[in-house]
Amino acid sequence: MSISGVELIPVPGVRNFRDAGDLPTTSGAQLASGLLYRSGSLHEITEDGTRHLAELGLRTVIDLRSQPELDVWPDRALGADVAVLHLPTFPPREATAEEIAAERDNEERDAEAGRESLEGLYAFMAETAGPAIARSLSALARPGALPALLHCAVGKDRTGITVATLQSALGVSDAEILDHYFVSNSALGLDQGPVLYVDEFGVERRSRAISRDLLSAFFARMRERHGEARAYVRAHGVTDAELAALEAAFLLTP
Repeated sequence: MSISGVELIPVPGVRNFRDAGDLPTTSGAQLASGLLYRSGSLHEITEDGTRHLAELGLRTVIDLRSQPELDVWPDRALGADVAVLHLPTFPPREATAEEIAAERDNEERDAEAGRESLEGLYAFMAETAGPAIARSLSALARPGALPALLHCAVGKDRTGITVATLQSALGVSDAEILDHYFVSNSALGLDQGPVLYVDEFGVERRSRAISRDLLSAFFARMRERHGEARAYVRAHGVTDAELAALEAAFLLTP
């Protein structure tokens, strides 16, 4: 199925699966397809879904979820040839019984990270997710790491900012990035309204639709502090050699 020109890839048991490439850059190069995929978690992937991923030749899976999420919903194994890296976007969070009880009465909590609003979440991510994003990019730059899959719970917020930062660092325009990011709404059914779910602490939450303004706000905060995406990831540990490796892997020149 295609949404706004972006092809969703049907993988049984996995939500929001799509290629993170096949996008033009401002330099005239093209971001290659078939090297990086994005999705929701793999804890419900079926045998057919596992075979489908094997056909894509995956070498690496990067899981951005927290340890409590992995404890409750561990990904199903894809085979010995696939390296699995746990690189959580957020610092560890210990929830007390009192906090969990209070959260049950707060339906405005965010779908993935427990911030009071999606606006708060994206500001929080711009301030704190830099080291995790940098670790993901460094992992993708390793020899033999590609093709790779990067995912969080539903492939919307944490996956969205990580993929968007990589795309921006490789020269994709904001307009192209925002269109690709926005596909998650239709892919997850959030264009029809909030979706209720129970989180890893047993708290009922609402997964709400994203807007282009959210990712734009993330970029604005990032650029306010660092100027642009390449400087942002360098500041958090990505080396020039790793950026060069990513360019060599992903950029197709005319």
